[in-house]
Amino acid sequence: MTLSGNQKRKMKSASRLYAVQALFQMEQSGQAADKVKREFLDFRFGAEVDEGEEMLDGDITLFAGILDDVVRWQAKIDQMTDRAIVAKWKIDRIDPTLRALFRAAGAEFVGDAATPPKVVIVEYVDVARAFFPEGKEPSFVNAVLDHMAREARPEAF
Repeated sequence: MTLSGNQKRKMKSASRLYAVQALFQMEQSGQAADKVKREFLDFRFGAEVDEGEEMLDGDITLFAGILDDVVRWQAKIDQMTDRAIVAKWKIDRIDPTLRALFRAAGAEFVGDAATPPKVVIVEYVDVARAFFPEGKEPSFVNAVLDHMAREARPEAF
């Protein structure tokens, strides 16, 4: 079975959402990345949500890569996030969902040079909209990620 370009994009988007959820779960529960990764792969990718309605399968390689790169580069990603936040807050003072989102996006900026930064930004702003549909957080996410992307990959701008 060959996937269309649209199906591949949806799978990548689902993987980014799952990565944010997994990173949030890791922080809140103190569980190791491998345990959370296994749980998501076994129980969330393609799981039935409501009768007859399935969650999207994700791009397993992208999902696993994001988690692995966050673990590998977390200190660097958190420092980039601290520099990007306009307020005088450190990453540990912001909403845990946003922290997970910044870490996932930062992992793509630092670890995966294949995806253009602008695509990563758009994708994670969409994730922010899913979590904060009524708030100003998507605009904040856009600004922070733009700053992080320019720091991590200045040659792309």
